[in-house]
Amino acid sequence: RTFGDQIRLETGPNRGGNVTRNRLLELASGDWLQFLDADDYLLPGKIANQLQAAAGQTDQVDVVYSPPLVEVWNSSGEREESSAENYVAEDPLSLQWIRWHVAQTGTVLWRAEALRSIGGWNEEYPCCQDNEVTLRAILSELRFLLVNRAEAVYRIWSEQTVCRKNPQRVIEVKTSLIDQMMAWLQDQPGDHLRSQQAAGQACFEMARTLAQHSIPTAAAYRSERVQKGLFCPTGPAAPLTYRLVQKWMGFSNAERVARWRRHG
Repeated sequence: RTFGDQIRLETGPNRGGNVTRNRLLELASGDWLQFLDADDYLLPGKIANQLQAAAGQTDQVDVVYSPPLVEVWNSSGEREESSAENYVAEDPLSLQWIRWHVAQTGTVLWRAEALRSIGGWNEEYPCCQDNEVTLRAILSELRFLLVNRAEAVYRIWSEQTVCRKNPQRVIEVKTSLIDQMMAWLQDQPGDHLRSQQAAGQACFEMARTLAQHSIPTAAAYRSERVQKGLFCPTGPAAPLTYRLVQKWMGFSNAERVARWRRHG
């Protein structure tokens, strides 16, 4: 169904987000593509500002990305908070990706031919699809441009969304993606210590998330990550009291103490 000569509505059976995105990629006739999840939205000017930034570059840009504007909504349909942060443009792209700064679907503007050149979206992934496709884009050496304006809104409103209803599956997928990035970095020139530390912090944070559901599962995950040199208890998830308890009593006991402090 069409609405004038610029809008087309296509419907079909629900076969998952990436099948739909690839269908849009197949139908697209323009140079650039904007994807948007149904529960998110864009601020006026988002696409225009990214296109203007890309047009101002000497070299061709394949992917334009920005920070998200994160909104938290309660069950009554009221917005409780809104936050955004600028990214550090000087940080290596790999480091930004490991920090999950190069991913969220609505923040990215794709050159259509560049996305086609890497095979589009991977329809086998049940979650973290944006993390996976941007990883492939980096490994394929597509050219990225950061526009430090938070004009794509990412809404957190339910624990039953694809990326939140099954934390263990998300952690399994993200860990696999991190390992792919780290394996690729081993063959790249330069010092990647900061990327390794960021990957270790991400794995530590995921271990803490696992511990909220099963401390033995989290402990096993931690051991596997330590063996790979990718476990770094730093950042907001590692306050001083937690680090001290972990140092003297171990990870599992630190999580037991943290659980006791949360629930009494």
